[in-house]
Amino acid sequence: MDIFKLLEKTIEMKASDLHLVVGMPPMLRIEGALTPIESKPVTDEDAQQLVFALLTSEQKDLFLVNRELDFSYDHEGKGRFRVNVYHQKGFVSAALRLIPSEIKSIEDLNLPKLYHSFANLRQGFILVTGPTGHGKSTTLASIIQEINETRSVHVVTVEDPIEYVYPIGSSVVSQRELHADTHSWEIALRSVLREDPDVVLVGEMRDYETIAAALTIAETGHLVFATLHTNSAAQTIDRIVDVFPEHQQGQIRLQLSNTLEAVLSQRLLPAVSGGRLPVAEILLATPAVRTTIREGKTHLIDNVIQTSADIGMQTLETNMSFWVRSGKLSLETAMEWAIRPGELRRLVRRGKE
Repeated sequence: MDIFKLLEKTIEMKASDLHLVVGMPPMLRIEGALTPIESKPVTDEDAQQLVFALLTSEQKDLFLVNRELDFSYDHEGKGRFRVNVYHQKGFVSAALRLIPSEIKSIEDLNLPKLYHSFANLRQGFILVTGPTGHGKSTTLASIIQEINETRSVHVVTVEDPIEYVYPIGSSVVSQRELHADTHSWEIALRSVLREDPDVVLVGEMRDYETIAAALTIAETGHLVFATLHTNSAAQTIDRIVDVFPEHQQGQIRLQLSNTLEAVLSQRLLPAVSGGRLPVAEILLATPAVRTTIREGKTHLIDNVIQTSADIGMQTLETNMSFWVRSGKLSLETAMEWAIRPGELRRLVRRGKE
C-alpha cells in the first residue's frame, strides 16, 4: 500500500475522510457513508509504514511518546489533510480529513444569508457548534474569508491543526498551529492580545482555560469565532457556564450575556440529489436572550428562538422543513435528525397548505 496513492484516491473520489485501521481495508467516507477503497485489509506493518511516511522525525517522536497526534499535511498542493494518528488495540491507526483547497463562499455552501452580517461585526463572540464532521470549520472559513476579502484587519487563528489556508487578501491573516507554532492553547490565547488582533478564531474550545481565554478576548473588544461540540444553543450556553466552578458561574453568565452575538448549531444531512445540505439552528443575542443567559434561564432559549423568526432566528426543524418543501431533503432523513419530530411534521404540513 502507498499512502500517497490513497491520498490521491481520497481527493479523486471527493471523500471527506480516509480511515486506516488494522484488520480493515482503507475506508473512505463519501457523502457521510464509509466505503472500502480496496479489498486488502491493512496489516500492522502497513499501518506503520503508511502513517510514518507522513510524519517528520519530530512528529514521530511526539506520537510515540503521547500515543496520538494531530497535524496537517499538504499533498502536493492538491489538497490539505487534517490528520489524527492514534493507537487502537495496540496498533497504529489514522483518520485523515480532506480539507478542500478552495474556500467556498456562504452562498456556495447554501448557508443562510444572515451569515454575511457576522463578517461585518467589529466585536462579539460567535459560536459554531455541532457534531464532528458536520462542517463547523468550513462554515467559519467562509466567514473568515469574507472578512479577508472585504476588510483591512488582522485575523489571528489558533488551530490544531491548521485546516483551511487563507489566500492573500485585504486583511492580514496569521495562522498558528499547535505544536508547530505554539506549545499550548493557553499560551497562544494569552499572547494573542499582544499580536494586535481585530478578529480571533479559536479552532476549538476544549476546556476551562480555552473557554476563559476566548471570553476574555471577546470582552476586550475583539471579534471572536470558536467551535464547540454541542447539539443546540441552549446546551452550548450550559456547557460554557458549567465548565467553571460554581462560585464563578454568575460572573461567566454576565460575561457571556455581554459578549455573545450568535450561536449557530449545525448539521450536514444527505441531500436527495447527492451531497449534503447544511441545516442550522440560529440563536441571535437579542436583549431577551442576554437577560435569559444572565439569569440562568437557558430552558427558555428554545422558546425564544421559535418566536423570533422575524429577525432571523430559526430552529433546526424550521430549516429542515424549508429544505423538505423545496424537494432537496427527504422527510424521512429530516425526521431521523430532528430534535422535535412532531414540530417538523407540523411545519412541513403548514408549508404545503
